[in-house]
Amino acid sequence: MTGLDPASAALEAARAHAAQAGLSIDYREGIAEDLVQAGERFDAVLASEVIEHVPDPAAFCAALAALVRPGGLVLLTTLNRTARSFAAAILGAEYLLRWLPRGTHDWRRFLTPAELETLLRQAGLTPVDRMGLVFDPLRWSWRLSERDLAVNYALAASRP
Repeated sequence: MTGLDPASAALEAARAHAAQAGLSIDYREGIAEDLVQAGERFDAVLASEVIEHVPDPAAFCAALAALVRPGGLVLLTTLNRTARSFAAAILGAEYLLRWLPRGTHDWRRFLTPAELETLLRQAGLTPVDRMGLVFDPLRWSWRLSERDLAVNYALAASRP
């Protein structure tokens, strides 16, 4: 397994968590395009809560497609561009609960599932499934939802 992040502080935290769990993960500092240039290929590629932060989502999807072997799977998690996502992710998570620093997200950069599917198709991938990730504040836990993609969602695509 390979982990990638452009922020060295995030990598230090990830390495510490992996060591505590007894996991052997090859963490590298960089961006997806660095791995493409190095000729890396993987059976599965996960980009969790990343695409809403990259300067060019179409180029990012193309890099993910280049990183996955034929028959492999690309999985992205991200935030939908809805009024509920603005309320939950920005007002709730950044300002009220302070889970994230204020200004972490720009709601205008959030992609709808249809927009993300289009970008993945343009990159040569085939969307195969999508699922909502719903926070339950009463149970203080997350659950999957086939219908509620209004705030967080996951989208899977395969490479033919």
